[in-house]
Amino acid sequence: MTAMPTRRLGDATLVPALGQGTWYMGERRGEAEAEIAALRLGLDLGMTLIDTAEMYAEGGAERIVGKAIAGRRAEVFLVSKVYPHNASRQGVVAAAERSLKRLGVERIDLYLLHWPGSHPLGETIAGFQALIAAGKIARWGVSNFDPAGLARVMAAARAAGSACMTDQVLYHPQARGIEFDLLPLCAEHRMAVMAYSPLGQAGALLRSPALGAVARRHGVSAAQVALAFALRHPHVIAIPKAVHPDHIRANAAAASLRLTPADLAEIDAAHPPPDRAEPLEML
Repeated sequence: MTAMPTRRLGDATLVPALGQGTWYMGERRGEAEAEIAALRLGLDLGMTLIDTAEMYAEGGAERIVGKAIAGRRAEVFLVSKVYPHNASRQGVVAAAERSLKRLGVERIDLYLLHWPGSHPLGETIAGFQALIAAGKIARWGVSNFDPAGLARVMAAARAAGSACMTDQVLYHPQARGIEFDLLPLCAEHRMAVMAYSPLGQAGALLRSPALGAVARRHGVSAAQVALAFALRHPHVIAIPKAVHPDHIRANAAAASLRLTPADLAEIDAAHPPPDRAEPLEML
């Protein structure tokens, strides 16, 4: 098996460039065993970054992750997220404690504010810092912040003597707005971008004729082309969610797929890169 490529977070921690998402996991009891097995297979294939959130199935996904990583905690780089309405100074600490219990671990490796909320950033960051001091989380970041919002986060972090490690946002060939400003901003500050839903939603992206043509040239699937598209950027981490074993194996194999300039030109022609700032797309 080809070694999984890595990316550096803001503190130079190396993590897999391709991880596993868990959105929609933990929602149906009858699917739990398949979901646990899927995450374990992903770990076996080198996708040892697992992303979850207290929002996903209202803690259900965290419970699935906890069962999947039981006995394998040392292998895993664990990411979870706090609801904005829980992100007050004390609320973020209490939310993290609940997540830790559901996950069955003593520490979360990267804890994110799930999207901008009403609590002052300084309060949220103070909560993150308290959690770091207590050994409950190792580092923190944000999700769904546009460039202006991320600039405010970084300013608040500097004022608190802390640092934001990542911004997790929607990114795939049909959602490229971050390429104009957010990706360059993160690259300037040596901050990784975590791409959620890198395969799009509801299958529309995977029916793209351009992705299909590139896939046929390489003898791969359109989904693998979409993942390779995200991973072509040295500051992007992709976190697709998959449960079927064939899809998990295909995702892992996509980490070694290299798109050619001709491939990228074909994708650009069908799904043009932004030529101006665009509102941040969110799901």
